Amino acid sequence: MNNYTREDILKKVADEDVGFIRLQFTDIFGTLKNVAVTVSQLEKALDNNCMFDGSAIEGFARVEDSDMYLYPDLNTFEIFPWRPQQGKVARLICDVYKADGTVFKSDPRYILKKVLAEAETEGYEFNVGPECEFFLFHTDDDGLPTTLTHECAGYFDLGPLDLGENARRDMVLTLEDMGFEIEASHHEMAPAQHEIDFKYDEALATADNIMTFKLVVKTIAKRHGLHATFMPKPKCGTHGSGMHLNMSLCRDGINVFSDPKDEKGLSREAYYFIGGIMKHMKAISFITNPIVNSYKRLVPGYEAPVYIAWSSKNRTPLIRIPASKDRDVRVELRSPDPSSNPYLALAVCLAAGLDGIKNEILPPESIDCNIYEMTEEQRKEARIDSLPGSLLEAAREFEKDDFIKGVLGEDLAEKFVRAKTEEYKAYRGQVTDWEIEQYLHRI
Repeated sequence: MNNYTREDILKKVADEDVGFIRLQFTDIFGTLKNVAVTVSQLEKALDNNCMFDGSAIEGFARVEDSDMYLYPDLNTFEIFPWRPQQGKVARLICDVYKADGTVFKSDPRYILKKVLAEAETEGYEFNVGPECEFFLFHTDDDGLPTTLTHECAGYFDLGPLDLGENARRDMVLTLEDMGFEIEASHHEMAPAQHEIDFKYDEALATADNIMTFKLVVKTIAKRHGLHATFMPKPKCGTHGSGMHLNMSLCRDGINVFSDPKDEKGLSREAYYFIGGIMKHMKAISFITNPIVNSYKRLVPGYEAPVYIAWSSKNRTPLIRIPASKDRDVRVELRSPDPSSNPYLALAVCLAAGLDGIKNEILPPESIDCNIYEMTEEQRKEARIDSLPGSLLEAAREFEKDDFIKGVLGEDLAEKFVRAKTEEYKAYRGQVTDWEIEQYLHRI
């Protein structure tokens, strides 16, 4: 991790011929925003004097309380490798503050930092490794995105079947230029679907990295004449894109989830962490799967989890414990998708896990068979519940869970529910091509 000072930033900008700095922040829905300044304004920005109109960002502020300030996190300074080599472009990720100098409590980055601070008081460091999937589609003659692709490649296929191989390679090299440690990249299950995995890190750095990752993938895709989308289910009848989260807690550099004496290799803290997530999972889904389209992915038949269960032996449950070496035990949550705001997603997962540890919430017995092959009666007997089936159902589950609502805070929770309820209502009012094809000719 970088440990830059103000003087370090000013020197790097001068030495590297940086001419433009993007001050980035993330809105409540996980969309990257920025205010761009030239080098002449950099010292002002480093003095936390860069103001923007918060009322222009949905969910941020009222018009009468709209002046907000960006406080750059110096350790996030990076130069964009794809920009010109003279007059380079760099970025700083920022926290959002109000005009009176107090932190804006609905800033997603602040919410994650708040939960991380609570974990730190218990001696824990939260590490997360994401598995980010995306699609590469053609653009039309006007450069607008489509869902068209010429390829028919599948899992782990390579060129010439994998037509996105060159674009994906350039993405990996660009990410490495920006300090990422890329562990693997490959073609995924669906035609035009890809995955790039980068090494786990402390949770705040991971959330920052996810936002940077999305920007890099979209930018490099465009340079190849393609459109990269993190939409969970862009095409019917095939697999969707997830963002599995591999999570672990450390104390003094030691993974506290590991216990070689346990038959599954898990410590009591690991069991409690799983129990906490399972207890709050329906409400968590509102944050980790936050759009109407998220629930098109969470249906049986395409490997995405549907049932709230866990296992150390098979891949069908919501939570699995991947095989590990050297006591590198992690809990993999398989339901999140890349449309989620990573700061909020990691915050609610950590908070739920800590709640499990604090209240010693044991999970039910692990399910070590294929859940999809179980009958409804067998699932009922095993007390296996299901994830919410729609955005509206997830919103209602979120509203019932005071603990998870409390992670976001009253203001953001209310804004999020209102916005997503309106999103669902707008969706419900649409007449789709499927309905026209299904009903128009015979009713």
